[in-house]
Amino acid sequence: MSVERILVVDDEPQIQRFLKPALSAAGYDVLEAMTGTEALKAAATSAPDVVILDLGLPDMDGKEVIANLRGWSQVPIIILSARDRESEKIAALDLGADDYIEKPFGIGELTARIRAALRHRVQMEGGHTQLSADGVSIDTIKRVVTKDSEPVRLTPKEYDLLVMLAHHAGRVVTHKTLLTSVWGVAHGEDLHYLRVFIGQLRGKIERDPADPKIIRTEPGVGYRFVGDDG
Repeated sequence: MSVERILVVDDEPQIQRFLKPALSAAGYDVLEAMTGTEALKAAATSAPDVVILDLGLPDMDGKEVIANLRGWSQVPIIILSARDRESEKIAALDLGADDYIEKPFGIGELTARIRAALRHRVQMEGGHTQLSADGVSIDTIKRVVTKDSEPVRLTPKEYDLLVMLAHHAGRVVTHKTLLTSVWGVAHGEDLHYLRVFIGQLRGKIERDPADPKIIRTEPGVGYRFVGDDG
């Protein structure tokens, strides 16, 4: 079995000194880059399985690195940054980052997010058709959703919204991405549409819609689907 390779892009030496041994102990091969230029070169030559990226780099903004990478690669990108403004999170995610963790952070959370990113990549490459979470099962071939083995009746838009979230299980999907994917570009700012449909979905699939376990809210940013494997 090959060892997954993690590229850590951060210009803080203390972060690199902390992450390399911690991720190596978790079984990953760790590469390091201190600048955006080094990161892009390493991504092109070393084919990492996941990129952990700080936004505040000395030679370019991390969002430039995301945009450049997304021009030729779908490698999972996890942002690890001290920037906590919602606008920064949304911009990074809309450019193609897969997840966002604020500094300071726990290594347990980071490794869990890495595992989720790796699982999602495998699912997408393998054409994953069966998705599940807390008693809810989605068959994307038959377009059937069940809850505790009983059929769940969803409207076409509710189904499309659920599948969009489920295909990105474990990752934050921004409001804009959901709206434009499900309703089209003209509705990219219609948050009311999204809130109404999320509420309807939760009412049909959650055990307690007031305390949702499957579709989690990321305040001001979007939503996250939490599957059975985290």
